[in-house]
Amino acid sequence: MSIREFPVTFSIRRTSIHGAVRRGLDIIIALIALVSIAPIMLLISLAVYLEGNRPIFFEQTRLGIAGRPFKMYKFRKFRADCDASGTPLTVDGDSRLTVVGKILAATKLDELPQLWNILKGDMAIVGPRPESMAFADCFKDGFDEILRYKPGLIGPSQIAFRHEARLYPEGEDPCTFYRRVLFPAKARIDLAYFRQRKIGSDFALMLQCALVVLNIGISPPKIESSASLL
Repeated sequence: MSIREFPVTFSIRRTSIHGAVRRGLDIIIALIALVSIAPIMLLISLAVYLEGNRPIFFEQTRLGIAGRPFKMYKFRKFRADCDASGTPLTVDGDSRLTVVGKILAATKLDELPQLWNILKGDMAIVGPRPESMAFADCFKDGFDEILRYKPGLIGPSQIAFRHEARLYPEGEDPCTFYRRVLFPAKARIDLAYFRQRKIGSDFALMLQCALVVLNIGISPPKIESSASLL
């Protein structure tokens, strides 16, 4: 499905005072984070560069609020010679990952450049994960409601599926499994949260995300079969 073919079935509400406050907080937090972790980002950039995996940054078109496409940025974790037509998913033991890329994928540090997306207004600190255009067809049967919310760097489904790459079963196409099982499961988690979100709950989610990154208190879902996510 191309960008032009993607149907937008709803309109975005006018910016409210609540939305303006949330946007202001996003800018402040993103600026503080960028200043605080600038040395880490510099080290990552150097590591990617020395490994010969250039360009350092990877950009990909993702679905934003109201289905509008935008360019999302990451540190490059795959080999530069990988075919762009390959699977849009990262699976456990993905052969495309470089040595540095494996570390970035495990720690989610490849996501740090999205702080720039937040400053630009494409993303928020907290929001549903911006989906790849390859899965634009998944936004139907009520799941298009997710596109009412600005995509985020962190969110409830990102926490629940912290180790998503480990969940793909052998013998089934990853994209098919994602469409059939993982996308609906993540969509339901996000909708349950964002329909009643508060600024206070967003701050609690940020703390929870920090604990997840440090492997404290939160475990990924254990899946014995596809049905357990439905």
